Amino acid sequence: MTGFKMFGTVKEIGVDDEGLAAFYNEHFTYPLYKDDGLIFYNDFFGKKKLKLTTYNPFKLYSGYKDMTKRMKEKKLKGNMVGEGFVKGGVIIFDKQGKARYAYEEETGKELNMEDIVTALNSVRTDA
Repeated sequence: MTGFKMFGTVKEIGVDDEGLAAFYNEHFTYPLYKDDGLIFYNDFFGKKKLKLTTYNPFKLYSGYKDMTKRMKEKKLKGNMVGEGFVKGGVIIFDKQGKARYAYEEETGKELNMEDIVTALNSVRTDA
C-alpha cells in the first residue's frame, strides 16, 4: 500500500537459514529483523503458542488438507525445521511508530486481508 513501509521479524536464525532465504527471495522481499527476546511476539501476541483446537481426528485431517492445498496453490513450501510453535501476526504502526492494530495469526488460515486493508486505511486517514 502506498504510504506504508513493511518489514518482518523472525524469531530465530541459524536453524533453517536456507528456508528463510527462500521465503525472503520468493515471497517477502521486505527487510527482515531478528526479534531478540521475542519482544514483538510477547508484547503483541501474548506469548501464544500453537496448540490443538480440536481432538477430533477428522477435523484435524481436514484442516491439514486445506492448509496444504493453500500452500501448494501459493507455491509455499513448509518444513519441520525450527521451533514452529510460537505464533505471530501482523502489526500496523502509525507514522509516530505507535502500534495501532495487531492481527494474530490463526495457524492454517489465511490472513483476513479485508480487515488489514481497513486498518491501513484507518491509520492513513488518522494521520
